[in-house]
Amino acid sequence: MTEITEIKWKQEPIGNQIFVCVSQEHRFGTDAFLLTNFSRYKAKDLVCEFGTGCGIIALLMQKSRPPVKIYALDIQQQAIEQLRTGIKISKIAPEKIIPVCTDLKNFQNWENVPYGQFSLVICNPPYQPCGSGEESSLQAQRIARHGVYCTMEDICHSASRLLNTSGRLCLCGKPERLPDYICSMRESGIEPKRLQFVSKNAGDMPWLFLLEGKKNARRFLQMEKPFIMYHNGRLTEQAQALYQNSEKIQNQERENL
Repeated sequence: MTEITEIKWKQEPIGNQIFVCVSQEHRFGTDAFLLTNFSRYKAKDLVCEFGTGCGIIALLMQKSRPPVKIYALDIQQQAIEQLRTGIKISKIAPEKIIPVCTDLKNFQNWENVPYGQFSLVICNPPYQPCGSGEESSLQAQRIARHGVYCTMEDICHSASRLLNTSGRLCLCGKPERLPDYICSMRESGIEPKRLQFVSKNAGDMPWLFLLEGKKNARRFLQMEKPFIMYHNGRLTEQAQALYQNSEKIQNQERENL
């Protein structure tokens, strides 16, 4: 791996004295807040996050009821360095978040993998298949958005290897790709159990879905009430709760109206 040196990253506060280091290559959006909230993670969970990027999900989980431990994986060294910096400046105990630079398809270079012991795998995956849509000129963003190094089948197969019986996989994606997610989960022995659509305003078509699957579970899909972001130009109460103690991010959302 190439050593990352002399790189300055912007520090974004997300509340409770926790900071995320962001760069042009590795940033975060509303979907990370939505997915973290949807996962209903618990303090007793052993968590693995695929494609951690700047580490926003792992760091958000430290704001309240932090899980026992989070393994945060990414194939890009700069992403891992940004997360490590965020952990350090947020003064989070190093045993709470374990950054791992590895390919989620191949765990051979990840020592002592606790296969079959994770209760939650979470992933904000690339929304577009490789070769589709307009791709970014930045390699890091191509990897994050277009599935350059992994497919939905790869994500679900690797999650199945890590999860214990009844362990959960939580994902988000664009509505037009929902069938791909459901098929890939089932092919890996993970049954879709909860589904929620996210819309900007009531009556709008959804722009995102949130999906939870359970390993070795029976077939039954629970539809949750749609998540609505805005009402009359203001964040709804449920949207405001996403950004609790993150006033700066709430203000940025208002500016995006």
